Amino acid sequence: DRSETSITLKPEMTAGVVRAFIEHSLGQKQQLNKLFYISPMFRQERPQAGRLRQFHQFGGEALGSASPFLDAEMIQIAYMILKKLGLKDLSIRINSLGIPSSREIYKNILRDYLSDKKDRLSHDSKVRLEKNILRIFDSKIESDQEIMNDAPLLLDYLDEESSNDFEIVKELLSNSKIPYEIDPKLVRGLDYYTKTTFEIISGKVGAQSALCGGGRYDPLVEQLGGKPTAGVGFAAGIERILLACENENSFNSAGDKLDLYIVKIDKELTSTVYQIALSLRKQNISVDLDYLDRSVKAQMREANKLNSRFVLFVGGDEYKQGNITLKNMETGEQEILEFSNLDLVRNKFV
Repeated sequence: DRSETSITLKPEMTAGVVRAFIEHSLGQKQQLNKLFYISPMFRQERPQAGRLRQFHQFGGEALGSASPFLDAEMIQIAYMILKKLGLKDLSIRINSLGIPSSREIYKNILRDYLSDKKDRLSHDSKVRLEKNILRIFDSKIESDQEIMNDAPLLLDYLDEESSNDFEIVKELLSNSKIPYEIDPKLVRGLDYYTKTTFEIISGKVGAQSALCGGGRYDPLVEQLGGKPTAGVGFAAGIERILLACENENSFNSAGDKLDLYIVKIDKELTSTVYQIALSLRKQNISVDLDYLDRSVKAQMREANKLNSRFVLFVGGDEYKQGNITLKNMETGEQEILEFSNLDLVRNKFV
């Protein structure tokens, strides 16, 4: 500024959330932290429809678990929020960027491919070739796109761990009837992403069609000075969402109070519990569950921390008999329900 003081306007929030996570030792207080934010952001680019110098985002971050189930949950949460706002013209694009070591191998392969095409690249893509070669896939220049159309794809060079995780994410989305398409050229605009990355696109906001984007960023906490901690999250542009809502003439809102915590008694029931949570969320019931394979006692402590109105126990002998148990956390009353009839659980929240 005029007094030569350095002033920074934040362009995004994930790094700030991670710094707060480290500074306040949140990882020592509990292993898995789920956080959200709403904040103004800034960019130094030419303003256009859906792309402002100052804009606002809301987002969610989950720090402490590398589970691909959590990746799928983040995609589903973001998608369900937009659907609850009444938006219909939406599409989800997903990709995997792998882990840093496998990505470096791929970058060298991509450099070899571009070595005799450098002179045909745009100025920005030539800069990206040296600084962040994957960002060339983001280029909107037609000549760049023509070159990259025949480029080798990162999905073909994934490490085994990333490939397996990506298969799980795809399976979870398919089983949950969440529509998506694989976009092997989706690299996102920030360098800290690993493994799963995604965007949710609207057909109602013009060229700036991405309403929401995110992915996994497992190395970021350590890069900013913290202990190695896996993370995944998303951010959504409020102005763009409002523009899409205006163009679709639809706007609804949803509550934010946790209604139900599902306690998983048997580890092998993770997928079953996950599907129960998704089914209930579709009925506008707020649900959380354990991704850390903790004991029943630890899961109950988590339910109490979250002030959950009800707890649903899934597993053990009752589950083998086709039953689940619902506990009212305020009164302590418990009732055994048939697992095949989740409507009995839904009715508690009508």
